[in-house]
Amino acid sequence: MLQSKLPDIGTTIFTTMSRLALEHGAVNLGQGFPDFEPDQRLRDLVTQAMGEGHNQYPYMPGVAPLRQAIAAKVSALYGHDYDPDTEITVTSGATEALMATILAVVHAGDEVVVIEPCYDAYMPSIRLAGATPVAVPLRAPTIEDPYYRVDWQRVRDAITSKTRLLMLNFPHNPTGAVLTDTDLDALERIVEDTGVLLISDEVYEHIVFDGVAHASLARRPILAANAFIISSFGKTYHTTGWKIGYCCAPKALSAELRKVHQFMVFTVSSPMQVALATFMQDPAPYLDLPAFYEAKRAHLKAGLEQTRFVPLPSPGTFFMLADYSAISDRPEAEFAQWLTVEHGVTVIPVSAFYKQPDAASSNHRLVRFCFAKQDSTLDAAVKRLKAV
Repeated sequence: MLQSKLPDIGTTIFTTMSRLALEHGAVNLGQGFPDFEPDQRLRDLVTQAMGEGHNQYPYMPGVAPLRQAIAAKVSALYGHDYDPDTEITVTSGATEALMATILAVVHAGDEVVVIEPCYDAYMPSIRLAGATPVAVPLRAPTIEDPYYRVDWQRVRDAITSKTRLLMLNFPHNPTGAVLTDTDLDALERIVEDTGVLLISDEVYEHIVFDGVAHASLARRPILAANAFIISSFGKTYHTTGWKIGYCCAPKALSAELRKVHQFMVFTVSSPMQVALATFMQDPAPYLDLPAFYEAKRAHLKAGLEQTRFVPLPSPGTFFMLADYSAISDRPEAEFAQWLTVEHGVTVIPVSAFYKQPDAASSNHRLVRFCFAKQDSTLDAAVKRLKAV
């Protein structure tokens, strides 16, 4: 009889809510992808790359021009120089980079500290590696301080002799939280004290608002020396369906990552890599991205302020949390389903990003809205939400 490696894993909350949205004709502000197309220039470059014959297996770690372009960008933005030949690997999206990294360095019996709420791929990946996820919750927002924040002392206390990795994700999905220099200082002290390896999921690195610079771990040599820093072109260039990401890490760490990567997917789409390498020569698309999404953030916030939802600050990502305490005392998952079925707007319960989604400590009457949508889509949702 088959014994499942993930017996308690079923259909993800994203699939469940998207299916409900389709069944009930809801406006879907749940799943985090744009409902608009990427830049026509980028699409034309893919067609051009295909016409030029880039249709066979590319070099396993990624085509050289793309790795060189990533290295140049990271150096310009964060001041850290990665060797494109030995320290940058192009992956099949950030999710594959996460899984390959965990499988490369985590052994059966190890522990991995995870900050929750967290992206739903983290804990299953850890368990598939035979390790145990140890969840440390962010401090939830309050009326006085409406931001999620890291309690670094709790993080330090969770690290033991069994801890192999500490997983971070900032800008943070689902809360939108970002790191500050003070956070990086605290993290440096933890690394110096413990020597723990780091995974830093930075896929929203270019979606940080209000003039704040992204606090990449690559900015700090101590952190970069111990870190796998993962990003993705999907969030930056509105190409989530292309599934192309990358990982920057020191040579010895990258070598272990590549051992797993070559047997998971071997390599990733050739024409997309070639097109992205050319498109990256112009930094404007990612440098202009904060302003683009700030306008959408403002649009959704103004709309929600006309409803009984209370929007929370969104320092980064293309997500906004909103408090529904004035509407209902239902648990978050139940409320999200009710909102879809009864009012035709789909959101994601923040509790779904916790290890124990049904626990009282995982439910703060918050739901996640995605504003990576056309203004007409946001307007249609707000119109329905006004009736709630």
